[in-house]
Amino acid sequence: MLPWKRALRPLAALLLTAAVATVPATAAQAAGAPSSGWNDYSCKPSAAHPRPVVLVHGTLGNSVDNWLGLAPYLKVRGYCVFSLDYGQLQGVPFFHGLGPVEKSAAQLRDFVDQVLAATGAAETDVVGHSQGGMMPRWYLRFLGGAAKVNALVGIAPTNHGTDLNGFTRLLPYFPGAADLLKQSTPALADQVTGSDFLDRLNAGGDTVPGVRYTVIATQYDEVVTPWRSQYLSGPGVRNVLLQDLCPVDLSEHVAVGLLDRIVFHEVANALDPGRATPTTCASAFD
Repeated sequence: MLPWKRALRPLAALLLTAAVATVPATAAQAAGAPSSGWNDYSCKPSAAHPRPVVLVHGTLGNSVDNWLGLAPYLKVRGYCVFSLDYGQLQGVPFFHGLGPVEKSAAQLRDFVDQVLAATGAAETDVVGHSQGGMMPRWYLRFLGGAAKVNALVGIAPTNHGTDLNGFTRLLPYFPGAADLLKQSTPALADQVTGSDFLDRLNAGGDTVPGVRYTVIATQYDEVVTPWRSQYLSGPGVRNVLLQDLCPVDLSEHVAVGLLDRIVFHEVANALDPGRATPTTCASAFD
């Protein structure tokens, strides 16, 4: 790819976000579409998988589309699987995860309480993609989530923000751009490297006691950059690079959350480390 085309990709992503804010409600599909077997509140966790799994979509995602691959993968393996919508903006019914991350974490708190009440489980496991892998950490640290979550698995999470391949460093050169970003799409502003939100989230360490953390990153991530910023430090952390599992896997930021079965296999390992099997390129055919 030519250098100028590579430089334009982050700009295109930002313009897409701006366009989303102007989409009329009638132009978008409602996110409450059937979820193909998950979000079944009659599901009771088994002895083999005693904790329900809560799936947390990424920015511009929703509770259905982000999980059309992973939710059935886990469901057929015997898990009770649930997913929520969060971070909704008024007038934008399909593209979620755009509201302030702190408020989204409160939505996750309420959803986890609902899942635990329905299933009778004492704890849940949380799996999130992109913002959905980072936002639960606010819930764990500040909203009592550590007592209700056994494990957090982040797929390409924005744990320490993103510079969008350096594009966000240009914001100070455009007066008012940062303020406009925060006003129109607060979650995007919260995920910029060095944001006030991220400083507060990560102050005092990346983890809280009693929770197991897994991060699955890809070196081809073009959204959360640099990709190593996704990693966490602290007790109970396992950072995994997808290409260490399968060197020929070229999945980027979107593919790792939506359709990469090698990633799905590693998610299953993280949820049940006692029954984990090696994740390799052949895991794509499991």
